[in-house]
Amino acid sequence: MSVVVSWDGVTAQNVPGLVKFSLGRFQKVSVTQNFPVEAVLTRIPGDITHVIFQFHSQYCNATVSYDQAPTPNTSLTAHDAGLVSALRLQQNSLQWYMESPESKPVSGMAVILPYKAKDPVPGGCNLEYNLDIEPNIYLHYNLFETIIWFAPANIGHARGQTAPSCNVSSGQTSRMRLEYDIYQYFLPESDLSEQVFIGHIQKMANIREVAANGKKLITLSSNDQPMVSFSSLPGQGVIYSIIVRDPVFNTSASYVPVHTYACSFTSTLDNCYTLGKISTKVFFTIASMAGLFVCFFGHRFFKSELFCMGFIFTAFLFFVLITRTTPLSYDMRLSLTALMGVVGGVLLVLCWWRFGSPLLSILIVGLILGFLFSSILFFTPIGDFEIFRSDVVFWVTFTSIALVIPLICVGLPREGNITACGVVGGYTVILAVNSYTYTSLTYITLDILKRALNNNFSKAFTNIPFQGIDFIMITVWAVLAVSGMVLQLYRERTRPVFPPSPYMMWKQERERRKTNILDPSYHVPPLRARLKSRVDEMFRREEPAGERTPLLL
Repeated sequence: MSVVVSWDGVTAQNVPGLVKFSLGRFQKVSVTQNFPVEAVLTRIPGDITHVIFQFHSQYCNATVSYDQAPTPNTSLTAHDAGLVSALRLQQNSLQWYMESPESKPVSGMAVILPYKAKDPVPGGCNLEYNLDIEPNIYLHYNLFETIIWFAPANIGHARGQTAPSCNVSSGQTSRMRLEYDIYQYFLPESDLSEQVFIGHIQKMANIREVAANGKKLITLSSNDQPMVSFSSLPGQGVIYSIIVRDPVFNTSASYVPVHTYACSFTSTLDNCYTLGKISTKVFFTIASMAGLFVCFFGHRFFKSELFCMGFIFTAFLFFVLITRTTPLSYDMRLSLTALMGVVGGVLLVLCWWRFGSPLLSILIVGLILGFLFSSILFFTPIGDFEIFRSDVVFWVTFTSIALVIPLICVGLPREGNITACGVVGGYTVILAVNSYTYTSLTYITLDILKRALNNNFSKAFTNIPFQGIDFIMITVWAVLAVSGMVLQLYRERTRPVFPPSPYMMWKQERERRKTNILDPSYHVPPLRARLKSRVDEMFRREEPAGERTPLLL
């Protein structure tokens, strides 16, 4: 199959194996193994000095090459692949080759973008990768972060001229004047279809579309390290693009955009279509039912609320501890976390039962509410401020904000406790919904958990998409929290601030029975005497009754 690309956009005749392209216009192409697709560009205008050929598929790799027989120095295999071709004097045609590195065919979108003499050359100062000119963005992701890196660009030059030197370390006449704008674009949430990907990748290919549709996160200078990290969003499609600008000529050029879903489409277990583990769904579904109960009835059933809050507090700390110190699997860690959460909940209930002071309970509940409020604050764009890249500054600020809430709760114990019940209980429902469908609100606390588990996460941008389902979930959370707080405040308005301690009630009742002889329970033997009497009756041997006659006078 041959792909013929022309500048004038004239439609070719129906020739088997030929596909006609126009510069700057996307065309869907399908390639197979052992049958390279040849892309040919003709009638190139004389003012064009270099062009970038791009090929994008959703998740299957394709090989693009300068030669029909690919070599490491003349080809690249990726699902977002591109090649730069510099034009010689009088040259008006170019060709590339595409094929599938695997046995199955690969379909995707291809486009060719032209640039002129004053436009920067993306990857023109590549000293690390195999290609002489490397216009591609490399991407790596894990559970915590997604990292992109790229080769430095060079300033443009006319046809037939030697490319400017890349070894100059300073000066406005060298590549050091170039600047790099990093853009991010989110695909629609929970939509993994190829049609959606094909439609949106076209919005991030050329300079005008990137600036109009993407969100610029940061600008790097040529002295900065060509690497940026972001928070990973498994199941959420994200496109990254880089525009290199030449401030002297006021020109720019675009690198080949790269995309990721932070998950695998081909994995047999836990792929992009089945991200939610069964254990996670069970855990958060049970947690959401308990959270709903706490949201509306937590203060009335104080022991149940304390168990749930102690569970959350202990489970979070224990999960961080075992994740950082052990190589256990996720399911094993989640099981141990649930077990230790139960232990923590029981201990908190026992502390209140024995000592009867709500101070410790209110401090734990206030810490959980403070943690959530502090997480919400850093979920906003404030969390991406440069000052919070420092772990010391971040954790000191985060902890200080989180500690303010318990102090308020101590001053207003009933109102603070009911507020914690409504806000925290409502948020557990959000976490349960995320187990079944994607919502960005889970990253309120997940980003904090990632930062606690990963030492390098402080460098990552935590920009999160806000789309339709997120606004629905914010409304649900607000309705649950407000209705839960109003209901509990209304029902508890005439009741004591906190219920009495069971241990203190039992102790007072025992003292009352000792001193009140008119109480029938006063004449009841102690428990030990009653048990001894019952045991004696069980083992006592009955005497035969014999013959009985009335007494005679």
